[in-house]
Amino acid sequence: MKFNFDHNNINVLNLEDSLRFYQEALGLKEVRRIEPESGDFILIFLGDGSSPHLLELTWLNDRKEPYNLGDNEFHLAFRVDDFEAAHKHHQEMGCICFENEKMGLYFINDPDGYWLEILPKK
Repeated sequence: MKFNFDHNNINVLNLEDSLRFYQEALGLKEVRRIEPESGDFILIFLGDGSSPHLLELTWLNDRKEPYNLGDNEFHLAFRVDDFEAAHKHHQEMGCICFENEKMGLYFINDPDGYWLEILPKK
């Protein structure tokens, strides 16, 4: 039996802010949307155009308060081919929340406070 990694999910409070952030910060684009007639929720799957892995953003209509991320001990990681350009771009966006120069990586925050690790290409 073989399993293939498909997607990660995060819940977001403001779908438009999150879509804009993931497009601008990481170049992710919407590849699929599920939007029931009831309007109770919207699921948007984002992709990078080269990997089959997707990021699912879940928006819940009745959610008004920010999500409790606990100690934010989990994160998603992204590799980038031009680390210096990405760092400059994220600096200009003002979304870098932690840097570890010794390890050669940094983290950015999305609009809901999720941490996203940025790594140079291997």
